[in-house]
Amino acid sequence: MIKTAGYRIPKKTLVAAARGEPVDDSRIASGVEDGTIVVLENTRRRGLVRPVAVGTGLRTKVNANFGTSRDVGSLEEERRKMQAALEAGTDTVMDLSTGEDREGMLRMVLEQCPQPVGTVPIYGLACRVVAEGMPLKSLDAGAFIEAVSAHCELGVDFITVHCGVTLEAVRHLDEQGRVAGIVSRGGSFLYRWMRATGCENPLYTHYDEILKVAARYNVTLSLGDGLRPGAIADATDRPQTCELIVLGELVDRARAAGVQAMVEGPGHVPLNQVEMNIRMEKEICKGAPFYVLGPLVTDIAPGYDHITSAIGGAVAGAAGADFLCYVTPAEHLRLPTAQDVHTGVIATRIAAHAADIAKGLPGAAEWDRRMSAARKKLDWDKMLSLAIDSPLACKIRQSSQPLDKKYCTMCSELCALK
Repeated sequence: MIKTAGYRIPKKTLVAAARGEPVDDSRIASGVEDGTIVVLENTRRRGLVRPVAVGTGLRTKVNANFGTSRDVGSLEEERRKMQAALEAGTDTVMDLSTGEDREGMLRMVLEQCPQPVGTVPIYGLACRVVAEGMPLKSLDAGAFIEAVSAHCELGVDFITVHCGVTLEAVRHLDEQGRVAGIVSRGGSFLYRWMRATGCENPLYTHYDEILKVAARYNVTLSLGDGLRPGAIADATDRPQTCELIVLGELVDRARAAGVQAMVEGPGHVPLNQVEMNIRMEKEICKGAPFYVLGPLVTDIAPGYDHITSAIGGAVAGAAGADFLCYVTPAEHLRLPTAQDVHTGVIATRIAAHAADIAKGLPGAAEWDRRMSAARKKLDWDKMLSLAIDSPLACKIRQSSQPLDKKYCTMCSELCALK
């Protein structure tokens, strides 16, 4: 057992987290100790969830978001999306519900999801402000800390906390201006609260209290990028960089308090800036695991943003990003369906696997070698079983008319491999 995050991580947890990884539990233990690896598992869910390790030297992980909105979405529909994400092979999920009965939704996810679950606790506060017409000034710092505590006590394994949206970062934003402004819901809410009250971000000023709560339940802090760019024209600007510097400070404080922490990153980033962003985070945050949304490398592809995200995710992962948050074809358009969720997870898993090959992760290319060997033999059963989305590959293969059991209709008798 090793001491971290205010309690002792059992050997059993470390062994479980090492399954499917190219390293053993002792390497994960040392990574947790130096802060380059986090193990996602709330003590309230120990034995109920498969702990997932994220960080240096491990498989690039994938997260899938879902959740109700005020306009659409039911508990049953979101349950189907969660199941679709799990069947597609996601490593974690996040419940980002903003509709009614958010607590009931979260309890359902925690009870039924065997993988780690993340949330953004302050979404509930934002929903209350809108639904009840509350003045922002009526929310004191205690309300923000209570929201964080409630999710940790329910059993959430990792939480996004936008602690780096400080008055200084906001000053840079106001002075510089942006094409797309703030696109983070949490970041936007905190910006409005700070402007209404004139006070510093309570998640920053009361960070020590958040650390105490996280330590009690071994909740990993996902230090959110509330000022992430939502347009490639805004990438790597002063507000984003200022926030990242603050997050580096907060990583240090988390480690000193024995709390696991990872850092969230952009966002919309042109391809030539992706690697720079990864290296910058790794340097400023001293190797803390990096969790990126995409990045999306162009703004012009609504309906195909799972592809723009996968392109950026592969480059980011190859450069050292540890955790990819999926993007679905519905991004920027509507709440995703279960099919959108499936498509988004598969696209992001492809990006993560491509990154692992580029990183030279032991065993990563073996899957591809077996697929190539099956193709050489024209072994269709083997090829279809090895496909990352086997049901889809089988469906496409079976739709071929006429169906030649030996060749495909692309080359038929002119097949170069026959």
